[in-house]
Amino acid sequence: MTITVFIRYQIDPFKRAQFEVYAKRWMSVIPKCGGDLIGYFMPHEGTNNIAYALISFESLAAYEAYRARLRSDAEGMANFNFAEEGKFILAEERTFLRKVVA
Repeated sequence: MTITVFIRYQIDPFKRAQFEVYAKRWMSVIPKCGGDLIGYFMPHEGTNNIAYALISFESLAAYEAYRARLRSDAEGMANFNFAEEGKFILAEERTFLRKVVA
């Protein structure tokens, strides 16, 4: 069963450009570490402080293995540090979803 991790970010609306840099950096790192990146989504109209990401995995075990690889990846760690130093992510929520099939 495929699972999709739905990540909801609350971001500093005055640091959206920094969050976009952060999101773009993941576009090569996530697939390299085993995630199927569906995409990052930035505020456009309306609410200006909420962004999303969707990443799919073959299973919850595959997600856990991905997280371990991500934490040992130099580019991934550099991006985590970039976010921590920039303080543009105010909160992050993860929801694990499965597709409804007939």
